[in-house]
Amino acid sequence: MNIAFVGCGYVFDIYMRTRWAYPEIGIAGVFDVDTARSEVVRKHYGLNVYPDLEALLTDPTVDIVVNLTNIASHDEVTRKALEAGKHVYTEKPITTDLDGTRALFALAEARGRVLAAAPCNLHSDAVSTIWKAVTDGAIGKPVLIYAEMDDNPAHLMRLDTVQSPTGAPFPYAEELQEGCTIEHVGYHLAWMCAMFGPVVGVTAFSKWLVPDKVATPLSPPDTPDFSVACLDFENGVAARVTCSWVAPRDHRMRIIGDEGELSVDNAFHDQSPVRLERFSRVSLTARKAFSMRNQPLLGQRFGVGGTALKLVRRWKSHAVEAEKGVGRSLKHRAVSWLRRREIYAQDKLLGIAEMGKAIAENRSQPMPADFLIHLNELTLLIHRAGTTGITTRPTTTFAPLRLFDDIASAPIDYRTTYRPKVLERFAAKLVDRLHRR
Repeated sequence: MNIAFVGCGYVFDIYMRTRWAYPEIGIAGVFDVDTARSEVVRKHYGLNVYPDLEALLTDPTVDIVVNLTNIASHDEVTRKALEAGKHVYTEKPITTDLDGTRALFALAEARGRVLAAAPCNLHSDAVSTIWKAVTDGAIGKPVLIYAEMDDNPAHLMRLDTVQSPTGAPFPYAEELQEGCTIEHVGYHLAWMCAMFGPVVGVTAFSKWLVPDKVATPLSPPDTPDFSVACLDFENGVAARVTCSWVAPRDHRMRIIGDEGELSVDNAFHDQSPVRLERFSRVSLTARKAFSMRNQPLLGQRFGVGGTALKLVRRWKSHAVEAEKGVGRSLKHRAVSWLRRREIYAQDKLLGIAEMGKAIAENRSQPMPADFLIHLNELTLLIHRAGTTGITTRPTTTFAPLRLFDDIASAPIDYRTTYRPKVLERFAAKLVDRLHRR
């Protein structure tokens, strides 16, 4: 399978971090309207550079066009690639117009091509593990989700100084103009909708809170930097998802059931630890104590926060466990190790590989068209809710997804293998006595 990239800015280097793990994917070349940037990519990665978009689209060796352009160009580039007979994988959002998104999928179907899109964290080890644990009944019946996507106070982060390993500037102006919801809520919507089906009700609010985040004039200057949405899923689960460029970084995911809770610390880390707590009277009582909540080593002895699960491993799990070919200096290697261990690790090529695998095996895409259109609508509803808020029913839906076969067949049952902590078991009688006269 051969791919070609349109756009090789900041995110391009993130895609390249796991290139070493995909010998089955050939990169035919890249094109960027910034020729200086294209030249940097050619020298650093040894890739072919197309002189223009037309040359890329008429290259018969290219199977999939990967659209990494700015959001305003997504529609045009994706349409041209589909019209040229190419499959397309595009960064999120597919477009910022729901009718435009529908039109692109209609075009793909008419041309017999596949249109797929980021994010691909649905395929990560962490998300695979929580999906398997939910299916195993580890938390009983899921009823409530809390999902955070706070990405630090942008006005304090000096975003205009951030660069990729090959010197591409972080696209801070576009990020702030498009907004935290457009850029990031998809990371949570993808796994929530995959596990719990379509959303039938949305109550949302969004607001611009902090002006003058950067010296560069923004257009528009007042894009919401905060949003919160309550989602009502068709299967009865309720969720609250929050996005901001205002609050300190918090990317947690929590699924609460009637018998326990699953939690993930970082939605941006493909191998973030997954913790399972099967509720007991001991653990729930212990949570009342300040020290139990704020000193994990103490609280965990009584079941607070549960235990870390062994992650489900999939066919490309190793990709985020090393980085090759992006940076060569000692500083870069040290920063790369620290980033993977402590901050985030994403395999962005995984979505393309899953797409290509489905095409080669002549089966449905893991994230079908109706699923991606639904995510697109939810993103736009939340982003555009405004200060008066909305309560509405989405116009789109999709056939619920089934747990992927390799995850379903993983040789572990997270419910039956869960064991309460020793002190949690021994403290049960004491807790009963403390609750009596």
